[in-house]
Amino acid sequence: MKALLILDMQKGFFNNKQFFEQQEIVKRMIAEFKNRGDKIIAFKHIDKIEGSIIEYGTDDSELLDYIEVDSDIVIEKDSPIAFMNTNLDNLLKKNQIDHLFIVGFNTEYCCMFTSIAARDRGYKVTFIEDGTGTVNDMETYEMPNLDIQDFVGSVLNWSNIIEVLYYEEYVEKYE
Repeated sequence: MKALLILDMQKGFFNNKQFFEQQEIVKRMIAEFKNRGDKIIAFKHIDKIEGSIIEYGTDDSELLDYIEVDSDIVIEKDSPIAFMNTNLDNLLKKNQIDHLFIVGFNTEYCCMFTSIAARDRGYKVTFIEDGTGTVNDMETYEMPNLDIQDFVGSVLNWSNIIEVLYYEEYVEKYE
């Protein structure tokens, strides 16, 4: 069975940029997973750092409304790895889920680390590159011309252990 993991699509990430392409892809994937009866698991990152753009207890820490409504379960996490200090692994095993599709925020943190941790636990992982986004940019990392999504997607793809697809490739392969 398959599950869609939606990582940290919290209001604070969308204050300065709406990420319309990523939101549209996630909405389409939610509809497709619902139609097939597959699980949709959303994550909310608990960030207690004062001034964080998703600071715990503020409106910015809340999930986008449609994510909250359309998910089968919402899991709070305090690590970039969705398996750490959560019941995710038990939930997946209980529901006989063996293939995870990863979308959400931030590409280079929670999406990448959760993908690697999932593969390490024996799950087949499909990382939907254009279904992830990040509030960081080349200036954050002091790396001119850095395309974070493309870089992370390339590294994961080159590993030959995590499937990396653009949404259109996902549709061709899985729909």
